[in-house]
Amino acid sequence: MTKLQELEQTVLDLDGDEFAAFTRWFEQLQARRLDERIDTDIEKGALDALGEKALSDFRAGRTRTL
Repeated sequence: MTKLQELEQTVLDLDGDEFAAFTRWFEQLQARRLDERIDTDIEKGALDALGEKALSDFRAGRTRTL
């Protein structure tokens, strides 16, 4: 059995309260990792082109109010 299969079985075996706690923890982990990825992308300049495109579209009037 692989680690993933073991983990899947462990999660399936959780009772309601444990599953809710696991879900909260996992969602926080996902959010933290996404934040870290965004920070890394910003530091590398990977989002610069997207930002420039958005500003260019805004300045050219190619945006709309949400």
